[in-house]
Amino acid sequence: MKKTIIRRSIISLFLFSSLLISCKKDPSAPLPTDPVPITLTTDQVSMISSENTFALDLFKKVVENSGVAGNVIISPLSISSALSMTVNGANGSTREAMLEALRQNGTTPEIINNSYKDLTDALLRVDQRVLISIANSVWTENNFVVKNPFRDILTQYYNADAKSFDVTDPKVPGLVNTWIESKTNGLIKNMIDQLDPNTVMLLINAIYFKGKWTYQFDKGSTVTGAFHKSDGAAVNVPMMKQSTDLKIYKGDGFSMAEFPYGQGNFVMDVILPDDKNGAYSPFPVITDTSLKGWIAVMNKAKIDVTFPRFKYGFKKELKDILSDMGMGIAFSDFADFSNISDLPTKLSFVLHQAFIETNEEGTEAAAATIVGVVQTVAVLPVTFNMDHPFLYLIRETSTNSILFMGRVSDPSAN
Repeated sequence: MKKTIIRRSIISLFLFSSLLISCKKDPSAPLPTDPVPITLTTDQVSMISSENTFALDLFKKVVENSGVAGNVIISPLSISSALSMTVNGANGSTREAMLEALRQNGTTPEIINNSYKDLTDALLRVDQRVLISIANSVWTENNFVVKNPFRDILTQYYNADAKSFDVTDPKVPGLVNTWIESKTNGLIKNMIDQLDPNTVMLLINAIYFKGKWTYQFDKGSTVTGAFHKSDGAAVNVPMMKQSTDLKIYKGDGFSMAEFPYGQGNFVMDVILPDDKNGAYSPFPVITDTSLKGWIAVMNKAKIDVTFPRFKYGFKKELKDILSDMGMGIAFSDFADFSNISDLPTKLSFVLHQAFIETNEEGTEAAAATIVGVVQTVAVLPVTFNMDHPFLYLIRETSTNSILFMGRVSDPSAN
């Protein structure tokens, strides 16, 4: 049971963040008809649990920050991948703050890197019916000197493409956008339009996912129906319909149904509040532990499904949210990224963009995350030119007892 819970939790995390891993397909191999178990190391189990927590905490904050009216989609995996690359360049309190924000407290970058690579390799072959790709890249300004160990880590564990750029070249944002668009099957476009003139590095993750439902909807059964928005108004949208056997959990004030893709290694878990105006009621109680518990007790039942077709994009600057989650120092002049370069740097932005389309056939989704690194201005020595009247005091430091106080108005007077 424990292994089953862990495995299902993994599947939920990677679906929840629209997991996309590039892999080679073997058309001659017999395809499984059921989910294929993935064997995990202790470090991988721990890392995935932390990533689940990060995903849920981040999503709650993005939803809270975005209000009640708009659609939201993020890929926590894309964001955590970009930040995991970045954390290898951090040191001291900056590294600890980033690990705290990633909910990886007490974990070393070495463990994260190894677990990320091994788990990615395992997921490459998990379901050949699902089209998945992931790409990482590091873009370095021509005049910025990067330490070789940092470069080597990104190449070895994240398979990151190495790119160079001239920050004064107005074509650079277009080149970055083109790279992202090519890695997301054209779904993520025009992500950035300009760069801070102090930008010295960009760390980018791009993800693409396309999965067909295990139980596809019949287009002929799709009808126009009312969808009740969070403000109480109703809109008419295409509603897909089918009656099929699905896993479902009935919770306190909500239900959760599992819609599988392919052989079932990837699923979409839909959490539906009982109250039509309660779109946020389950969110506060979703934790890694509660999600594992719900998944563990799901039962299969014949369900009449009404599922709206949807297609939308979402874009969010995450600097304030990530700062609120504990890594504010990484964006400040006190940031320590000395593992990247001997020159002083800090993070300038973490930009995330995602897209999803769900229809009768399945789901297509993509996301990209850009972490911007800028060079900070070196702190000049502070001057203290006592060339005008000043006050002074003489005190005992352990008690702060003041023995003398005075003012000097004319040092030349006796």
